[in-house]
Amino acid sequence: MQKTSVYQDKNSALSELKSPPDTKPNLKANNTNKKSSATNIAGTDHSKAEIKKGQYTANNKIQSVLDEALDFCQVSQDFWQKGELENALEALDQAYSLILNVDTDDDPNLIQQKEDLRFMISKRILEIYASRNIVVNGDHNAIPIVLNNHIKAEIDLFTKGREKDFFIRSYKRSGKYRPFIVSELKKAGLPVELSWLPLIESGFNVVALSKARALGLWQFIPSTGYKFGLKRDIFIDERIDPVKSTKAAIAYLKELHNIFGDWNTVLASYNCGEGRVLRVIRSQNVNYLDDFWDLYQRLPLETARYVPRFLATLHIIKNKKQYGLDSIKIDSPYEYETVSVSKQVHLNDIASNIGTSEKIIKELNPELRYNILPSDQYPLRIPLGKSEELLSKLDKISVCSPPRGTKSTEIVYHKVNPGESLSTIARRYRTSVESIKLANNMRKSNFIVAGKKLKVPQKGATYSTHTPTYEHTSKYVVKRGDSLWIIAGRFNTTTKNLQELNNLSNTDLHVGQVLKIPGQKDERLATKGSLRTYLVKHGDSPFRIAKLHKMPLERFLRTNNLTPRSKIYPGQKVSVE
Repeated sequence: MQKTSVYQDKNSALSELKSPPDTKPNLKANNTNKKSSATNIAGTDHSKAEIKKGQYTANNKIQSVLDEALDFCQVSQDFWQKGELENALEALDQAYSLILNVDTDDDPNLIQQKEDLRFMISKRILEIYASRNIVVNGDHNAIPIVLNNHIKAEIDLFTKGREKDFFIRSYKRSGKYRPFIVSELKKAGLPVELSWLPLIESGFNVVALSKARALGLWQFIPSTGYKFGLKRDIFIDERIDPVKSTKAAIAYLKELHNIFGDWNTVLASYNCGEGRVLRVIRSQNVNYLDDFWDLYQRLPLETARYVPRFLATLHIIKNKKQYGLDSIKIDSPYEYETVSVSKQVHLNDIASNIGTSEKIIKELNPELRYNILPSDQYPLRIPLGKSEELLSKLDKISVCSPPRGTKSTEIVYHKVNPGESLSTIARRYRTSVESIKLANNMRKSNFIVAGKKLKVPQKGATYSTHTPTYEHTSKYVVKRGDSLWIIAGRFNTTTKNLQELNNLSNTDLHVGQVLKIPGQKDERLATKGSLRTYLVKHGDSPFRIAKLHKMPLERFLRTNNLTPRSKIYPGQKVSVE
């Protein structure tokens, strides 16, 4: 997971916790929003005249680059569905190259879009490589403990260099969390040595915060935390929950091991992102399963140090006496019991009613951002032997006002389906787009991504669940490798529409099954008679030309026998519609 150095300053971490929650990955834009964006790029939107011209122009150029990257992601999807995996990967390489050079200049909306694109590209690369069965057969489940010069240098830093104090403090704290982590690793069938990974990630500090805003024991950035089920809202941030974040980290590590089949490569990917490691392997043909240290030489400096630091930690732990750790007393694990509470109350009021301190309850529930329980059912951890006392006094504890800026409106959660937009969701729940954006802290952008869970404010309204009717439908025979999501994307509809139209109770399909498809005109390559010649000008790109002539980028590339990596030059003739 991408980050730089980790702050051990609790105040810095707490300031991050009390900042407004991020929007989740949100890449799917509706047509109205795209047209609006295009208008802004052309400089015809006079409603923002108060914005400084220089910054306005710069932001529009950045938005244009992000739009181009998003288009290449769609091209990749098109190639992948047609089985052209190399072209699909090339398109993702192009998308990543575009966003790599984008300076978002502290604009929250642009920063979020860039982060979301990185999330999408990384996920897509994983899926494509998984479909190619990149992992070889064999037993790569063990973590190889080697001792080379890279590892020796890290051992010296931890035992007699500038990081000795950090290592000792982290080692002491490990006692609070490692017993649970070891237990979960054993259940998952993963090496128990991975229980020392939080020492490298966060120093076993649950509120450790990096400059890249990675947070918690396992240093999840918001998008990766969201991917593995870690909730973040106005009341809680589950990246700081040692129990939930440990389970999420194990799920992530298992996914990475399914891809790479080698723990050293998994650790490098955990640090800098699987997409980056896959690109290094692919571009330089590195046989990392035979020798990880060949790949090591090609990784970014911070990631290159990450694996030796972890292996150095294992070496030190296995030789505690040699390094003077045998005399250090580690912290005891937390002992607690859990009570389900469905009342918005402050931890201080709970503590005073059960004879303990707010600090102790906060340590047991570090994910509570404002020391206030959410109003829905919450599994509160309290000291042993205090549950009956709390339950007997809970009715007497006053409800605590929510943090400033929150509302008591009833909230329902909606999982975004492919093809949905904010406007369709708002209509379905009889609310407004602005209300949904406000509830999800989406600021200016209308981007959403399939699979994202949105908070939808409700005022007691219900919504219709009738089966939609369509003027025209066509039939499609399910082929090997199809999924409802792929078919929905191919025919520009949603999985929900397909389920309702075909009376499907779930998304399971079988080869040969006949589906009704909402009527769509087939999109075919243009005939030669309908094509015109365009002379490439300075500054043109396939994306800009396709956009200028209102052609899908994938069709423009196919028409001109180009791949996503192909270069075009001023004076070159290309065919357009």
